[in-house]
Amino acid sequence: MCACHIKMSHKHAVYILYGIIIAVIAAIFAGGIWGEKVLIISWIGTLFLNALKMMIIPLVIAAVITGIASLGDVRRLGRTGGGTLLFYTSTTALAVLTGMIVVNIIAPGSGLEFTAPELTERITEKKDIGASDIVLMLISPNLIASAAETQLLPIIFFAILFGAAVSTLGAKGRPVLDLFNGINEAMMMLVTWVMYFAPFGIFALVATRLGQAGGGEAFWAEIQAVGLYVVTVITGLAIHFMVLFFLLMVLARRGVGYLLSMMRALLTAFGTASSSATLPLTMECAREAGVSDRSVRFVLPLGSTVNMDGTALYEAVAAMFIAQAYGIDLSMGQQAVIFVTATLAAVGAAGIPEAGLITMVIVLRSVGLPMEGIGLLLAVDWFLDRFRTTINVWGDSVGAAVMHRYIHEDDHGDDWNERQDIT
Repeated sequence: MCACHIKMSHKHAVYILYGIIIAVIAAIFAGGIWGEKVLIISWIGTLFLNALKMMIIPLVIAAVITGIASLGDVRRLGRTGGGTLLFYTSTTALAVLTGMIVVNIIAPGSGLEFTAPELTERITEKKDIGASDIVLMLISPNLIASAAETQLLPIIFFAILFGAAVSTLGAKGRPVLDLFNGINEAMMMLVTWVMYFAPFGIFALVATRLGQAGGGEAFWAEIQAVGLYVVTVITGLAIHFMVLFFLLMVLARRGVGYLLSMMRALLTAFGTASSSATLPLTMECAREAGVSDRSVRFVLPLGSTVNMDGTALYEAVAAMFIAQAYGIDLSMGQQAVIFVTATLAAVGAAGIPEAGLITMVIVLRSVGLPMEGIGLLLAVDWFLDRFRTTINVWGDSVGAAVMHRYIHEDDHGDDWNERQDIT
């Protein structure tokens, strides 16, 4: 395998980080003051988002195949994959638990007077979706169609199987792995180039989305209508952010330095509201932070698909909020059902804007809550979507750092065992 690493210079990375921070702040002021007038620059944000999305499929396929092959022994796939899924499932469950504790304490829906808006066709057409549909998402009869719709779960599943198969071919598989390794390095170079455009793209995305909401005054009115709900979600996400940071320090032995290294990815996640679109940058930042290629190429693509801590927390809070708003008193058993369903449904939440609204249908149906209640959340969902996407990406990043240490120690353990066998 090629050992080369393509990295942006530290000075340029810092400049881009400062540029993104300034862009987000400026976008909030621009969208708040000029409202719909800023929509004239919406094409800039679309161009940036499309540039990121353009790279997702080739990058994920190449990264996962070479990442699986780099594990060497196929048995390591089970250990690494099992450890990754265990970590991601555990943090998702922690996120849901945090959200349910916070929403029960604050009770944002109690005594709320409302008229639920009509639901969009995109949501109502999913009313019959069930848990079995999540399992069926694993395998696609047409990978080209899945790639066209950026359905990463079947793409990653196929890439894992393909990489495992190639790793068993010995010398015959070497040219195939060299090809995909070259594709991966080329895609990371493209990511580096696109990131020089990031401050402009993120400025346009945030400003125009705020402009679409009617500007600062109109958005503030929407926030006030369900203000306690917004506070509840952001509080839960903030607590979970700190929980993940604690796990980072304890399990990966990393701290603020790693967080700062991932800031470009986190701010891009906030700007794009898409963990999938942010994936190329997340992988670049993790590599620059010293996370091994094995962890970056396997753990992060898998995390961007199955690890949705922010989305899971949001869905649990939203379901409880809807129950409170409709005056429905949920038993502990029903809340336990929400806990389990929100944890599992987050796996099926595609890493695209507002996908959480779709999978929330599963959560609501699990305890018989009215689906019309989703209408209460529509006005502020785009805003909260940015915060939960940021937590999704942070959870993926922490998982990569943790698994880096796990894989590293596993390699040392294997080396030790080999030495024992020799002696």
